[in-house]
Amino acid sequence: MAVSQEDFPARKRRPALEAFVSPNFSNQKLLQSLFLLSQEISSLQPLRILLRKSSASIIRKSRMISVLFEELVRSPPQNVVVNASSFNFEFFSSIDDGIIDASGYFPARELNLNEDVEELLDLIKKQCSQNAAESGDTNDENLRIDVLKMLEDIKREIVPDNSKLSEIFERLNLSDSTSCSSEIENLEDEIQNQNDDKSKADVIALIGLVRYAKCVLYGASTPRITTRRQKSASEVSFPADFRCPISLDLMRDPVVVSTGQTYDRPSISAWVESGHATCPKTGQPLSHTQLIPNLALKNLIAMWCRDQRIPFESTEDSVKPNGVVLNKTALEAIKMTVTFLVNKLTASQTSEVNNRLVHELRVLAKTDSDSRTCIAEAGALPLLVKFLGSDNPSLQINAVTTILNLSILEANKTRIMETDGVLNGVIEVLRSGATWEAKGNAAATVFSLTGVHAYRKRLGKKTRVVKALLDLARSGPTNSKRDAMMAILNLAGDREGVGKLIEGGVVEVIGEIMDSMVEEAVAVLEVVVKRGGMVAISAVYHGSIVKKLTNVLRDGSDRARESAAATLVIICRKGGSEMVAELAAITGIERVVWEMMGMGTGRARRKATTLLRILRRWAAGLIGEHFSNQHSTTVNMNSTRIVLPA
Repeated sequence: MAVSQEDFPARKRRPALEAFVSPNFSNQKLLQSLFLLSQEISSLQPLRILLRKSSASIIRKSRMISVLFEELVRSPPQNVVVNASSFNFEFFSSIDDGIIDASGYFPARELNLNEDVEELLDLIKKQCSQNAAESGDTNDENLRIDVLKMLEDIKREIVPDNSKLSEIFERLNLSDSTSCSSEIENLEDEIQNQNDDKSKADVIALIGLVRYAKCVLYGASTPRITTRRQKSASEVSFPADFRCPISLDLMRDPVVVSTGQTYDRPSISAWVESGHATCPKTGQPLSHTQLIPNLALKNLIAMWCRDQRIPFESTEDSVKPNGVVLNKTALEAIKMTVTFLVNKLTASQTSEVNNRLVHELRVLAKTDSDSRTCIAEAGALPLLVKFLGSDNPSLQINAVTTILNLSILEANKTRIMETDGVLNGVIEVLRSGATWEAKGNAAATVFSLTGVHAYRKRLGKKTRVVKALLDLARSGPTNSKRDAMMAILNLAGDREGVGKLIEGGVVEVIGEIMDSMVEEAVAVLEVVVKRGGMVAISAVYHGSIVKKLTNVLRDGSDRARESAAATLVIICRKGGSEMVAELAAITGIERVVWEMMGMGTGRARRKATTLLRILRRWAAGLIGEHFSNQHSTTVNMNSTRIVLPA
């Protein structure tokens, strides 16, 4: 897999000793590895939640050890064998014993160390001996016991006593909302450093405790002033190896098929379920249909998304097949936090207090499916409705974005559609929201809801929704336009919805944004033409649409070229000889089509082949014969565009 260094973030995982030390290393290589290891440990920040003092002590000792290894690297010892097993770096209390044991084998006299380094070595031995003689830091140990007991109580659904909770967090030096928020971010990074499920579950439980304490002890935090929510994958350029060959989207759940190729699970599952028995990329027969998770690639994508501040949620369930929750402590902490916030919202509060409370729900709804379920089940949706029409722009943004985050969960789509006032509130924000961000997030909510076919038909019939989306696509800023166009693309998946869109002027909007948002414009154009919009296209563009699409074939992105080729095939078939003549008259069109046949995506190559066949038949005077009406089908599933070739 070829991922360039600049595409991928700096490593955040802590290296194991085995990553640096090999029994086959030469003395010099071993010393260099130990020096790098000690430097990497020295660069870490002490843990804050548990064993803070112990971790700080180890980092301090590592800094001293790195000086010793640096001296040895600069002046490598001659005829002295360095035994890798002597340097047993184990974290926390055992590291002192490990260093003492290693120093017993350390050939200090034979190395002819200078006086300063010898003093440093003696200091390291002395400090480790003192720490080893102690039974451990009593305060740290007591704090660890208290935190673990509180987590166990939460697991048993016992709400923590506020005075005890306050005492523990004072000892943790988490004394305000800001420090708690910072600690939550640190712990989220820490999850990537854990190699086993139990350790990850423990860290997730700690995050739940800190988030609960933050809300209960220090109140909801003041929302940060931002001009936009987190980026979506469509707004950034991501490494080609992270792109699903079928959907061309960022993979969320990469899996490997029998041919060794990797696809996103929803895309390849839809491919197999539609009756295909070959690999989409290679065309080879699939010896079996078992999908093997590509965990290594999934971890790389997750880390890249985190570095780019793109939401990334695993498709893995948080519940085992037998119904047992994998992390009950974290789940109960979420429930307690949500209950506290919803109860506060129920009481009469000032606009500023409500804004902070809704912002906390917004942040929580962004984290995972369990949080989204808990928020909806706690009755937050009816409370959020009244804030959609708020005069406070920040409160309106937080309210509609919370609903957007909740809508990611399939079950919550039904709740949003059926809870009195929620859908109408979102539509009003889309039409007349106080800010572009609020309108864009309302459009994104419509896009999420239209992932369900029944809701797509229902929303597509609403003139208010269609007009508001088209207005946003026409006059909004780029990000808001993109949200609107994605919602329009889903609505166009229904033939009746296409009729409403054409009445509202979708064809004119496509022409207005074709130059600035090529991918979105051509994707919508393809669906509109396929669903019966050929007459409207011809009336507006009078043949110039063929030239526009040919320009996309030459210079567009892979996805844009694919949609443009598919659209041209449909236009030629439905528009007859006049449209084919327009295409054939364009200089160099056959060369462009040939290039696509060799370099485009799988679907683009097939469409290019069809275009070339049409052009050849036109040149031979056979264009009047019957064209095949077999078209490729575009399916929207769970907000992911999946292309199923004919």
